[in-house]
Amino acid sequence: MMALWIILGIVILLVILFIGTYNSLVKLRNNRENAFADIDVQLKQRHDLIPQLVASVKGYAAHEKETFDRVVAARSGAMQAHTIDEKIVAENALTSALAGMRITLEAYPDLKANQNFLQLQEEISDVENKLASVRRYFNSATKELNNRVQTFPSNIIAGMFGFRKELMFDLGESRTKLEEAPKIEF
Repeated sequence: MMALWIILGIVILLVILFIGTYNSLVKLRNNRENAFADIDVQLKQRHDLIPQLVASVKGYAAHEKETFDRVVAARSGAMQAHTIDEKIVAENALTSALAGMRITLEAYPDLKANQNFLQLQEEISDVENKLASVRRYFNSATKELNNRVQTFPSNIIAGMFGFRKELMFDLGESRTKLEEAPKIEF
């Protein structure tokens, strides 16, 4: 009779552990999705500002059409992305295209003095700073989920219910461009 109680106690303990682990995984996944919702708000602002920036710059740098077309195409791709993973890839492409446009703009001192352009640059800079902040939070939430999905014993329950390692929202290939020292010419 005592053995039956011990076995029943172990089964109840395992069920409680199972339910707790599953609920923890669900909370971490929802936390990650909530963190991406914060990113989505900033991305919407970024997408709304880009056409204004491109339009204000086109008059000054009409012969840089390829650069602007790349930014517009990348923005379009970012707006058409649906899943979190698709948005991460598309936004990395847009970040890279915007970096290319910033480099191109360095050649136009008159443009850099234009008040409308300066205001748009300031707004985009503000959005980019906010994006960096919410990306950090998103990546932290993703790391917590990934740790739980990959560590024992929660990895067993994660595998049973389709939880998987998720992508981080990093700068992708544009990171190497940002890590290069700027070239200063006189």
